[in-house]
Amino acid sequence: MIDFVRALRAGGVRVSLAESQDALFGVESVGVENPAIFKATMKSTLIKDAKDQEVFEQFFPLFFGPQHPPLMNIPENLTEEERQLLEEALRSLADMNDLLKALVKQLLDGRAFDEDQLRDMAERSGLDHANDMYQKAWFDRRMQRAAQIHNLRELIDQLLDQLAEMGMEQSALDDLRAMLVNNVDGMSDQVSNHTGLMMAKQMAHQPPTDKPDLMEIRRLAAKLRSRASLRQKRHKSGQLDIRRTFRNNMRYGGMPLELKYRTRHQKPSLVVICDISTSVRYCTEFLLTLIYELQDQVARTDSFVFINDLVDVTMLFKEHEPLEAVQRVMRENQSGYYNTDLGNSLNTFKQDHYGLVTSKTTVIVLGDGRNNYNNPRLDIVQDMQYKARRVLWFCPDSKNQWGTGDSDMHHYAEYADGVHIVNTLNDLANAVDQILVDG
Repeated sequence: MIDFVRALRAGGVRVSLAESQDALFGVESVGVENPAIFKATMKSTLIKDAKDQEVFEQFFPLFFGPQHPPLMNIPENLTEEERQLLEEALRSLADMNDLLKALVKQLLDGRAFDEDQLRDMAERSGLDHANDMYQKAWFDRRMQRAAQIHNLRELIDQLLDQLAEMGMEQSALDDLRAMLVNNVDGMSDQVSNHTGLMMAKQMAHQPPTDKPDLMEIRRLAAKLRSRASLRQKRHKSGQLDIRRTFRNNMRYGGMPLELKYRTRHQKPSLVVICDISTSVRYCTEFLLTLIYELQDQVARTDSFVFINDLVDVTMLFKEHEPLEAVQRVMRENQSGYYNTDLGNSLNTFKQDHYGLVTSKTTVIVLGDGRNNYNNPRLDIVQDMQYKARRVLWFCPDSKNQWGTGDSDMHHYAEYADGVHIVNTLNDLANAVDQILVDG
């Protein structure tokens, strides 16, 4: 219960010490035998605002829901003939490695993952690096892959096809499919719940931090604008232009009495391509707000967002103030269950908007470089780097996560003129400031 309260606080719910005590006293009074009454007691003592109910509903089942799914021992529910057919079919699937064979036996026996298995999956998935629930969908996918849930689902189809060829009756096949799917779904749910619980516990034990809001970004943009203006004032005279100086001083016999300068600093032209899938959505929100608060320091900005395909959002920022435009972008482009596909989005950009990339353009791509094993279209990024003044990548993942799972970030980095790791608002601000410095 104490970890649960800590997790609520980490999730943004304001819970005082007195309210925590009220929850403990309330549960002491009503007991824990009735799950509905226990939940109602916790909710009524800890949640004051309607906006916090969603956080409560997200965390409660992670801490107090069932940790082991109801699975069934499948061979015990088969006839002797069906068991023999099943064993023969499994032997015919010879391409299974030892690990997958052991996992299939676990699936058939109806045994949930034990703590050692879950710990091993977490280590291979980098779950200990998770620090916010917005990352849950991404880490959940990594844990599911570590658990080989996808391989198990494919194996079920192969196994049932083999049994059908061997003559198992359709009714028996249907019953077997239902039992297999029930078990693999239960194991998948267990992995997902474990992922959420571990992330919530890690959040609960982190020191409290105040997340920046969009108004804080506006104040930060004002500081960057002042800094940029000061730099321009200091370099207003520019660099000495030797050719113009001598040409202008011919009337003085070539004596350089009047010096001529050229100003090299130019406002950058930007093309911004941002991932708005769940794992990096927050970062895109901050970056777009920051860039459009600094439009007086930029010659031109064209902005695009993507999950599985590209969407042009430039007009929204021309028609509305930055804060409202960003809210509209997020509202009209909701994250969903469709998979991130940067490669397809880059292809759409090349087909419909490639004329925006010129020798004066700075292209900024914000994303973690994860493509769900789709074609990353590295050829487009390479060509874009050739055409543009530079291609910069803003990546929220640390370098040790590049190339893991479905990450193509290590390949994209080869065709970028610079990669900025942006885990905080200050990281974003420093990256944007570097662009303004070298306009």
